[in-house]
Amino acid sequence: MARIQLIYDRSCPACEHYTRLLHIREDIGALELINAREHPEWVATLRQQGIDLNNDMLLKLDDQEYRGAEALHMLALLGSDSGLFNRLNHWLFRSTFRSKLCYPVMRLGRKLLLLILRRKGIE
Repeated sequence: MARIQLIYDRSCPACEHYTRLLHIREDIGALELINAREHPEWVATLRQQGIDLNNDMLLKLDDQEYRGAEALHMLALLGSDSGLFNRLNHWLFRSTFRSKLCYPVMRLGRKLLLLILRRKGIE
């Protein structure tokens, strides 16, 4: 079983909704959801490594790290086919091209949503 961790912004309603609907295939492992806002020490360490969680979610799969569009793509490959959302997620993001095309739009949507809700980015 793989160790699968997703570090994301739980204060973003879109991010929270996405992670709540996302299911990983049971034969691969369980997805551990980590709210970046609850771990400022991780955020600082990741920033020193050049990873800004305001721009990219981070997926850790055992010893590998994937961020942004790559994380979205990997989540689609690891995802189950249970439910309409997961089938749509798999179809849309199993393609690296579509993941890279959609991720900047999703990131912009997150930033606009946080602005509308008057929530700050991850500090």
